[in-house]
Amino acid sequence: MRRVVITGLGVVSPFGIGTDINWSALINGKTGLRKIQTFDASDLPSQIAGEVPLVSENGDIPGAFDINKYIEHKEQKKMDRFIHYGYAAAIDAVEDSSWKPEDYDSQCRTGVLIGSGIGGLLNIQNTSIMMQEKGARRISPFFIPSSLINLISGNVSIKYKFKGPNHAVVTACATGSHAIGDAARMISMDDADVMVAGGAEAAICRVGVGGFAACRALSTSYNDTPELASRPFDKGRDGFVMSEGAGVIVLEEYEHAKKRGAKIYAEVIGYGLSGDAHHVTSPAEDGDGGFRAMKAALKRAKISPDQIDYINAHGTSTQSGDDIEIIAIKRLFGEVVKNLSISSTKSATGHLLGAAGAVEAIFCTKILQTGILPPTLNLEDPSDTTAGIDLVPLKAKERKINIALSNSFGFGGTNACLVFRKM
Repeated sequence: MRRVVITGLGVVSPFGIGTDINWSALINGKTGLRKIQTFDASDLPSQIAGEVPLVSENGDIPGAFDINKYIEHKEQKKMDRFIHYGYAAAIDAVEDSSWKPEDYDSQCRTGVLIGSGIGGLLNIQNTSIMMQEKGARRISPFFIPSSLINLISGNVSIKYKFKGPNHAVVTACATGSHAIGDAARMISMDDADVMVAGGAEAAICRVGVGGFAACRALSTSYNDTPELASRPFDKGRDGFVMSEGAGVIVLEEYEHAKKRGAKIYAEVIGYGLSGDAHHVTSPAEDGDGGFRAMKAALKRAKISPDQIDYINAHGTSTQSGDDIEIIAIKRLFGEVVKNLSISSTKSATGHLLGAAGAVEAIFCTKILQTGILPPTLNLEDPSDTTAGIDLVPLKAKERKINIALSNSFGFGGTNACLVFRKM
């Protein structure tokens, strides 16, 4: 099997756009969670979210997202907001990698695999309202292509003339990790030499927030203190905080990257996936699905549990989910769990749904590069299941990390785990 490395990074999150801006905010204990600004949420049970900061008429702020730098004004209305985020993150990742082939053969060996858990929900919501009020003739001819999940991949492919695999993943909150894992497999199996992979999401709208609130999945007790709402593994947690954004990386066959002198961030050495076969929204209480996905990822990486130094937990801040993940980790790692460091970066970013796994993969590459572990914010009263485990509470810390694992679990009982190694 061919080796796969990471040679480009692009991220949009509630911290803003840009890997450096996101990493700095993360390790300095900042939060991207606020009162919802883009619509009136006063009648909803959850009124907070991690919205991407946008450039306004009042001027720029560091990291604010300016869509005009990425997409011409006349093209913007042809894409839902989730495509804006995924497209911009992909451009940043490709530019970071410096891989923009102009010869036909190289273009045919370069593909795109960017997914989303939900896709164009905002556009679907708004078009439904408009159709009800003004009639079907007012529907935009771009409604369908602006809402389809695979249109991030399609638009990126068109921009750069990448003619290789053109694909998308839709596996709820595991989407970003599945996209990266599937793309890595395409390279390892010689279907491509380079893949642009990741996930994007922009479901913060009345339908999105209202829908997740109806599932009783969202935090509702911290509407007046949004910075405290995402508290993975803490006894005071009461649900996750919805966020939006995108994470996209460039994956490349190792010899291909080395030959062209590309900078290499990390190597993808393991990928495991599984199904709970248990419940639509709740994981099995024994954590069997997550356990098997992690075990499969380590098997593919050809490493033992004691070789893992850090886990970026799925850790969404839900009552049952966090404890179940810890149960699965303890089952796999046994006594060596005491040697692990585990943190949930969702404590700072909120839950980016289909983009979460990809954004967290980027954070893992930065951890491997810097040896700095981002903290689990708001961890003031840890759940009893976490006793004896280093959850990097409240503040970042330094530690030498050679191998990191990242967990992503989604509705429907879909699980994905990625293993990264320092280069």
